[in-house]
Amino acid sequence: MKVHEYQAKRLLREFGVPVPDGDVADTPARVRGIAERLGGTVVVKAQVHAGGRGKAGGIKVADGPAAAEAAAKQILGMRLKTPQTPPEGILVRSVWVEQASAIDRELYLSMTLDRTRSTHVVMASPAGGMDIEEVAERTPEKILREWTHPALGLADFQARRLAFGLGLGGDALKQGVGLIRDLFRFYLARDCSLAEINPLVVTRDGRVLALDAKLNFDDNALYRHQDVVELRDVDEEDPLDVEASKYGLNYIKLDGDVACMVNGAGLAMATMDIVKLAGGEPANFLDVGGGASPEQIENAFRILSSDPGVKAIFINVFGGILRVDRLAEGIIAAVRKLGLNLPVVLRAEGTNVEQGKKMLADSGLPLVMAADMGDGARKAVELARRPTNTR
Repeated sequence: MKVHEYQAKRLLREFGVPVPDGDVADTPARVRGIAERLGGTVVVKAQVHAGGRGKAGGIKVADGPAAAEAAAKQILGMRLKTPQTPPEGILVRSVWVEQASAIDRELYLSMTLDRTRSTHVVMASPAGGMDIEEVAERTPEKILREWTHPALGLADFQARRLAFGLGLGGDALKQGVGLIRDLFRFYLARDCSLAEINPLVVTRDGRVLALDAKLNFDDNALYRHQDVVELRDVDEEDPLDVEASKYGLNYIKLDGDVACMVNGAGLAMATMDIVKLAGGEPANFLDVGGGASPEQIENAFRILSSDPGVKAIFINVFGGILRVDRLAEGIIAAVRKLGLNLPVVLRAEGTNVEQGKKMLADSGLPLVMAADMGDGARKAVELARRPTNTR
């Protein structure tokens, strides 16, 4: 789960991470009021779940209330298009208005989970304020890393080493060490999957501030953080992703035309790979889980078939916890109820597989059976590409 910049800054402030003063608004008049209260030069920033806002015209500096109101009129209601947004862009519904900072240096700081080492990693770079991926590719020596102890966390010497590596000294060094420690404390306490500050700035008067903030939270831990759940903005998410979450389905929309319905995340990833190997493009990641009910299967079909880009559905399951006969029952009920007219390819193995296949064969539904994963992927891709395939 992601949150907006203004929400992230409010959360970070609770843990002592210094951020510029500011407030959120959804009308130009309110922006003017905030600018009057803050005084001086302010920055008006579009609030969307995407980076690259500045280059896309979503961040503007304003010298006073009137200029801030004018900037808000340009930003609010625009469809912001960046490399991280859908092609049609994201509608800007609110802006964050904050005091402008006299920046001396821009740095980078983040923390996430390093799965290869099974622990958290804190990354920092003196090259902040730009695409960190580009920095890592062109000048990897500028990326500093400290791997934390799984039980002890981030040690003081590691925070100091990162701060020294960022070129901080004097009082800024002390502030930087404290900020790194506070951010890591927040990252653990709130079960984040990513906490990123880009840029982390040193101002001309010597302050160290989080000028921007990006927070991602582990969905599996959200039950511990109801206050974070309440910050979710479904307007920033794909409607099909939102719909799937209502039924406990792990769904991510992609750009292909072969929809995949699978039980188990690993098998789902393998299924997408084998669809590509067969020359097709997967339309989604969908894991119905080990104990999918007929209702979940029905809703999975409804979500897949509501994607206008889908031309065929490939069901690939291994019956363990989810028995094949139970899956067949759900498929038959869903196809009949929804009146599905998309071609459906099924590959199934595991518990009660023969019983399940018999149920499907006796149903009279036009399902295409596959001998194995490769056969299923090839058949699904072929059906998706048929000129006669209409919805």
